[in-house]
Amino acid sequence: MAKRDFYEVLGVTRSASESEIKKAYRKMAIKYHPDKNPGDKEAEENFKEAAEAYEVLSNPEKKQRYDQFGHAGLGGAAGGGGGFHNMNMEDIFDQFGDIFGGAFGFGGGGGGRGGRRATMKGSNLRIKLKLTIEEIANGVQKRIKVNKLVNAPGVEYTTCNTCRGTGRIMRVTSTILGQMQTASTCSTCSGSGQSVTKRPPGSDENGLVREETTIEIEIPAGVEDGMQLSMRGKGNAAPMGGVPGDLLVVIEEIPHQDLSRDGQNLYYDLYVNFADATLGNTAEIPTISGKAKIKVAPGTQSGKILRLKGKGLPSVQAYGRGDLLVTVNVWTPQTLNSEEKKMLEKLRESDNFRPSPTGKEKNFFSRMKEYFN
Repeated sequence: MAKRDFYEVLGVTRSASESEIKKAYRKMAIKYHPDKNPGDKEAEENFKEAAEAYEVLSNPEKKQRYDQFGHAGLGGAAGGGGGFHNMNMEDIFDQFGDIFGGAFGFGGGGGGRGGRRATMKGSNLRIKLKLTIEEIANGVQKRIKVNKLVNAPGVEYTTCNTCRGTGRIMRVTSTILGQMQTASTCSTCSGSGQSVTKRPPGSDENGLVREETTIEIEIPAGVEDGMQLSMRGKGNAAPMGGVPGDLLVVIEEIPHQDLSRDGQNLYYDLYVNFADATLGNTAEIPTISGKAKIKVAPGTQSGKILRLKGKGLPSVQAYGRGDLLVTVNVWTPQTLNSEEKKMLEKLRESDNFRPSPTGKEKNFFSRMKEYFN
């Protein structure tokens, strides 16, 4: 049997807007809803046909293909273009239940989502974890103590008498469209469908107690200050045996005595005296793996940066490693004895101890001289 045109199914024109298509589908879904037409197979097929049409026409990409190629452009299934007739009603309710506002359905099994029991989840815990540069460089395993909610030993649950385990309270009202029912979360069990029958002493109304627990945390190498790691299921327990919350670990980096950090790179300020900068020497510097010696070349100028490749921190995504950048600072003595002063006075007269501009600076001075002459 040939498929009907989707615009014809919903009773709209091809120029219909998104809101008009949605309104038309809602009208058709209400008209042919199984709860209003119990046992009517034709109404059920019409309901599925309307859902199939709306699934395509409410999706801009699928609608464009359908407008251009018709049913053939959908590849044979709606989600695709045809599989809705083989789907059960619950699947359709799951996909389009919110078209009715999400909170109400129609009759006994209707509403799809409205009749499902809520899954309780425990609250998240948030802690700060201090790490040294060395720990960050290599990754580390930590054992920490947290105060969190756990299920009290001996707590027992039973099906909630108010909602009979559904987690929802259904109310039927009469409208011009017929009887319609609204669903709301059960206030007795907060949607869990269960209630506490045995609550051990010291536990709260949900049978939970606060307890100090030791948790092992695996910290990957390369984390940064302020970064938040999430450990699923390590947070507070959920009432009624639900899903535990998460443990959120916020990294706090302990400043290093000598090294500073910018991303994956580390920085160190090296101070050398005038003689070492002039004549050259070796210097010992700290790294994250111990001490290292570097060469200060003769004639090194203050501000020169020496790069130790790969001596920085790893990327937390394992995309390589940063460098250790050493800034050379030539230290100028503030007090001299008479002999040292005489030596420097003598050196000052030497041409080798006069600053000599090079490169662009020379060109600049030459141009200025020509200009003023």
